[in-house]
Amino acid sequence: MFPSSVGYPGPTQAGAEPGLAATAPAYPLHSGLVHLVSPTVFSQDNVKAKTKDFDIFRSWGSLSPWYSIQRGKFGIDSGPEAPDTCNITSVHLLHRHGARYPADHTKGTGPGGFASKLNMNAENVTVTGPLAFLDDWTYKLGDEGLTPFGRSQLYDLGVSMRMRYGFLLKNFSETNTLPVFRTESQTRMLHSAQHFALGFFGYPLEGQYHQQIMIEAKDFNNTLAPYRSCANNEVPGGGYRGQPYADTWKAVYLKDTVPRLQQYLDGFTLDVEDVYAMQELCAFESVALGYSKFCELFTEKEWEGFDYSYDLNLWYGVAWGSPVGRGEGIGYVQELVSRLTQTPIETHNSSTNATLHNSVTFPFGHSLYVDATHEVVVLNVLTALNLSSFAAMGPLPTDHLPEQRTFRTAELAPFATNVQFQLLSCSTEHDPQIRVIVNDGVVPLTSLKGCRDHPDGMCSIHAFVEAQMENIRDTDWNFVCNANWTIPDGWETTTGYPPL
Repeated sequence: MFPSSVGYPGPTQAGAEPGLAATAPAYPLHSGLVHLVSPTVFSQDNVKAKTKDFDIFRSWGSLSPWYSIQRGKFGIDSGPEAPDTCNITSVHLLHRHGARYPADHTKGTGPGGFASKLNMNAENVTVTGPLAFLDDWTYKLGDEGLTPFGRSQLYDLGVSMRMRYGFLLKNFSETNTLPVFRTESQTRMLHSAQHFALGFFGYPLEGQYHQQIMIEAKDFNNTLAPYRSCANNEVPGGGYRGQPYADTWKAVYLKDTVPRLQQYLDGFTLDVEDVYAMQELCAFESVALGYSKFCELFTEKEWEGFDYSYDLNLWYGVAWGSPVGRGEGIGYVQELVSRLTQTPIETHNSSTNATLHNSVTFPFGHSLYVDATHEVVVLNVLTALNLSSFAAMGPLPTDHLPEQRTFRTAELAPFATNVQFQLLSCSTEHDPQIRVIVNDGVVPLTSLKGCRDHPDGMCSIHAFVEAQMENIRDTDWNFVCNANWTIPDGWETTTGYPPL
């Protein structure tokens, strides 16, 4: 009835591949704001004057949409475009899925839990003032899958990477091979990878690349979901230990917010978790529906507090402050080293999957690799790489918001976050070089042994690999994930490793 083709396509001829990263004098910056509407006002109880650089979309921690990091923000005054004397020879891309609906809805907490509590008390509730909209409000969010905006994020990311690195596909046409992109079996992961591919290759996808789908489930080795095979990740207060830190901070920054909103609500007693869920509803409704009235309820200062709560949760849960952060990321580092050196992994002693390490599903010599994962794994990997400039401020306090913050999840792990490992050949450098670029921000590599201070953030691939091989030797997956270690009172880490 409706065939996909009726013939008569007309003449077409493909043009040259784009290569903005290699040819353009500057990089196109990504705002992350397309399709989303900002609140027209914030709370009138604002105790802080509206600042020129405040952006609510960048104040939701890892629920923020990804955006291009300001040049120099990470300490390197260089852009992600190729330096003048260099040519890009290869790119390894690690990216997060796009914006999703809330997860963990069965716990009765978060946005869904708040909606249920409100609904149960509906007959007794009276709302006025800024909460009057709750009279007609209903919960419209799904569970865990990509939102329409999340789909667009990955499609746009695919287009962006094709515009930047399309010229790297010449490697595949010359060798009559296809790229192998990897993702996991979880629905939002598979859909994110497919939408990225549609943006990168265009329709139809058949014959343009291979999509590897790795099983994401308990006890399956998977470097893109290493927590599934790390037993200590499930130990309360052990592996993922960030929630108590975030809860302590919520009680601090929302102390005055609860009574301020309570005055507009009769028949329902608000607590800190209810108010926090309202902030989460702002973020989740915005990336799902495009706009949320909940965003107007809070001051800039309260949004800064919300943003920091995600920093605390993820710093202590999966990154430099977590005892399992480095161990869970080391498998991907092993794979990165394997690809860079074109050397098979001899001993699979982490989250790597020996069954999938063969010339078909884990090929060497490609000019482009693309791996889709979760925000927690991106932070695992940055920790395992020992990119310690992000940990320079040390353990994060729970009683105040630090003025200087080197670790911000809105910058490092937002929806559709992307890490580019850029390989270069430079006339001014004797050896091939590598750079690490997070959301268009160039990351300093001076924390790695053998990597000198470079104005463009470059390090020789040889020195980078040697430093990572030392990280691999110093990281014992079995100890991190299976040993019966305990965390003493007051213990902290900035290396992502458990107490010895």
